[in-house]
Order: sequence, then structure tokens, then C-alpha cells
Amino acid sequence: MSSDLWNPSIESMPIKELKVLQLKKLKTMIKYVSKNNKYYNQKLKEAKVNLADIKSLRDIEKLPFLTKQDLRAYYPFGLVCTQLDDVVEVHASSGTTGKPVVGPYTRNDVEIWGEVMARSLWANGIRQNDILQNSYGYGLFTGAHGFEKGAQKIGAMVITISSGNTKRQINVMKDFGSTALACTPSYSMHMGEVAEEMGFDLHKDFNLKIGCFGAEAWSEEMRSSIERRWNIVAHEHYGLTEIIGPGVVSECKYKKLHVNADHFYPEIIDPQTGESLNPGEEGELVFTTLTKEAFPAIRFRTRDLSSLSEEPCDCGRTFPIQSRIKGRSDDMMKVKGVIVFPSQIEAALMKVDGISDIYQIVKTKRGDITSLSVEFEPTEERYKYGHLDDLEKKAEDEIYSVLNLHVPVNFLPPKTIPRSTGKAKRVIER
Repeated sequence: MSSDLWNPSIESMPIKELKVLQLKKLKTMIKYVSKNNKYYNQKLKEAKVNLADIKSLRDIEKLPFLTKQDLRAYYPFGLVCTQLDDVVEVHASSGTTGKPVVGPYTRNDVEIWGEVMARSLWANGIRQNDILQNSYGYGLFTGAHGFEKGAQKIGAMVITISSGNTKRQINVMKDFGSTALACTPSYSMHMGEVAEEMGFDLHKDFNLKIGCFGAEAWSEEMRSSIERRWNIVAHEHYGLTEIIGPGVVSECKYKKLHVNADHFYPEIIDPQTGESLNPGEEGELVFTTLTKEAFPAIRFRTRDLSSLSEEPCDCGRTFPIQSRIKGRSDDMMKVKGVIVFPSQIEAALMKVDGISDIYQIVKTKRGDITSLSVEFEPTEERYKYGHLDDLEKKAEDEIYSVLNLHVPVNFLPPKTIPRSTGKAKRVIER
């Protein structure tokens, strides 16, 4: 086994061979869902598509899209393509905006999940002698379970501590000698804040070297802040409950996001027209599962905005490279004619010395008019120094330089904005 690749024969497969494999699996999957699920069969008939029409990967554009609304319409098991007796594990999204999305798994699906997560963690540098503190919340959410499966497949020790009870997290991290931390990026920063309050030196009192972060959008500036604070290398993980959970995309040591394309076929489309875009063009990510049994997803619209390329990577992987998620199309805000993503505001704030990683974007609607303001906490040292109107002005100028839009910025005293042990709520409405 190569020291850099978990599965070299697959991960470094020549791109032409990969595409032949993808097409073969795609044809098999279309035949499979048409035969085993009446709803998929009906959707394909309505689109007037049959297997003979799929002669190249480009022909995937003939297939209809699958949306989150479809998944909720067929809740909970309407899109399952096996007998329920064959389902050995079930996960689900939070369902905060409606019925949750349910993800059932057969035994083979669970094996695939462990494989792609092992690739992901191996690419991050996790090895058998590592101790992974798994601080994602256990429950129906896929996050914690995916990281556990991948780390155990590698042979690393997993501390199944879940999220919350942060002081206990810190003590366990120190006492057990955790070398890797898996959680949301915002929770890692909160853990650092609490550890410092407890009197620990983050660089001297812990053995952490790797951070495995995901489940929420975060900027490169936030990544740099986490790495400085904990003295670690922070890696991004991308996945969706609708596809398999974490493990869809692996970030290599060069911090390039590689799609596990032998299991998940990616596309980029124009979010408005649904038309396919060329490599390098930014649009909405669409995924098709090529090997899932219980719950295959054919052309699932993620609403996440990104781009894809097939450029070579020094890590040796030939899988397509996905750019970091710019935001979600449904997170996009239009203010005075300007398109704004929360990640752009975060990137601007993180450039201002004296502003902590704790902030919130306040969205206010009056009729058809949307306005934004930003509230942030300064660092303890900067707060004690005073002259915080200067800090507000610097933040406003930085945001203006990114958006060409004036957004009012106000400081709040430290420990004012609520913390989260899971996904941070960055945008609030008043």
C-alpha cells in the first residue's frame, strides 16, 4: 500500500479507465433502480429515457434530477430499492426545515461507507497509531458514524465522546492523548476557547496534530485561524446524507478535495437552467451514486455551489478535484442588488486582527427589502484595549472591499453570542 493512498489501484487509476468504469456502473445503476423502485421507474418513463439511450457519461444529462422535495415526498422509504429486511442501518438529516431525509444502508452500503471514509482519513494523515476524538454528535446524523467507521477500518483508536460537555472533552483530549479531532470547525474553535479558560496551553498540553472538520461552510481564513490556535493541520470533509454521509470527497495533504468518483459521479450545472457546465465553471453540484443499494440517488441536486476540474494532483490521485463550497444557492442573499454569501463575510472578518471567530450575520426584512448587519466578539485582549469603534470600521472596510457593499458592523462583549456544539448558526433573522 502506498504511504499516501489507501487504495492506490483505484485512487490513481488513469482517468480514461475511471470514465469507462463510471459508465459501466452508471448503466448498471439505471437498470437497477428502474427494476427495483416504482417511483424511479415512473420518473425515467416520464423523461422518456431507457438504458439504450446511455451511450456515454454525457448522456447522464438525459436523466431527470432528484431534489430534496422528492425525498420528502417519498418519506421515509419510498425510494428504497431493496427489501427493508436487507436494511441494516438508518440515518437521517436534522429535518429542521421539514421532514428529514432518510438514508437507509444495506450491509454492502455500510462497507462502502467505511471504505470511502478510510480513504478520506488516510488522505488526511490518519494512521493506525492515531487516536481520533470523535466529537461529532452521535444519533441519526451521519457525521460521527462515518468517521468512526473509517478510522476503525484504518485501525486507529476512536474515542466515541460525541459533542457537548466541552470541559469533559478537553480533559479527555489531554488525558487520552488524542492526536486527531473530528467535529465542526466552529466547535473546534469553541473547544479551544474553553481549554484556554481552563488554563491549558493549546500548543503544549495536547497531542493534537490533525483536525477533520465538516458539516458546515467555513472559509480558508477560518481554517488558518483554527490551525494557528491548535497548531494542527485542518482538513475539510464533504458529504451529504442523501449520498452516503461524509466520505464523498477526500482532502489530500495538498488540501485538494478529491471526489471518490468510483462511487459518486459528480456534475456541475447552472442552478437556474439545470444545464451542464464545463470543467472549471462554477455552479451547483449534482451527484449520482454508482454503487449504493438501499438508497441510490440519481442526479441529486445538492444546492451547494462549487466547480470541478480534472487537473493532475501531486498527491497521485486521479479523481476529479472539487473546489471548496462557496455556499448554498439557498443561503445566497441579495442585498441592494449584490449577491452575498455568508462565507464571504466570514473571510473578511477573519482578516481583521482583534476579531475572534465568533460572529453572526443579522438579516432583516422589511417588505421586499433585505438588509444585513454583522455582530462580532473581539478577542479578550482587544476588548480590554478599547477603541472598538476603530475595529468596527476596519471590519466594515474589509467587507466593503470584498462585496462593494456597506454592511454595518457592531461589536458585542466577549461571551455574548451563543456557542454551538454542532453546526454554528451564522445567519439569524430579526
